[in-house]
Amino acid sequence: MTDGITWLAEPQAIAWSGYGIVMARDLDSESLARRVAQTALRKKGRPRSIGELGGQQVQDVLEGLFDDLSKEVALRHGELGEWSYVVKYGGWAAEFGDTPPVDRHELHVFHLEFDEWNGKPVPPWFTYRHDERLMCRFNLHLDDSWSCGSPEGAPEVAAAVRDRLTAAGLPDENLDRRTVHRTSLKVLQEHFGLTLPRRDIVEGTLPTLLLTAG
Repeated sequence: MTDGITWLAEPQAIAWSGYGIVMARDLDSESLARRVAQTALRKKGRPRSIGELGGQQVQDVLEGLFDDLSKEVALRHGELGEWSYVVKYGGWAAEFGDTPPVDRHELHVFHLEFDEWNGKPVPPWFTYRHDERLMCRFNLHLDDSWSCGSPEGAPEVAAAVRDRLTAAGLPDENLDRRTVHRTSLKVLQEHFGLTLPRRDIVEGTLPTLLLTAG
């Protein structure tokens, strides 16, 4: 039995800022983390390893080293079976772009993000990219007041996810957002086989990279 990803719908499931996660198959986690680091918009310096740390330790390090935690970023990374994953900490929400593409060289890459601390009711997001092509993207509240209120991307992939969401009873305006969030995650978990080791991420220690400027 695996942990899946539905636990991400719980309040502050990973950190006070929400969650920013990148997952991929067939690539070791350090290589994935360094690919993610290459997409940083401001912190273009070489990422520096700071050892194996727990989630709270990472936040304590960022807070201790820098005056403004929201402007600093660290990446913890690990592996579970065929999956590698990267978990973002600090001010990750405005830090990362799309180049160079993490999914280059035929890699299947899945992004899960929820900027939970944002004062606006920003929805959580899912993006699946493969070999520099958008395969599927939508906001997990299925909120049409934001972009991608329904799955978009490669027609065959987006249609399959839409069918799964419909079978799960979504969208449903009578459901609260957290329930929609959790149900959307369950659909993705079952359709793509996504899973993350909750205990390792929340309670354990993982190799950690600190992004530095210049």
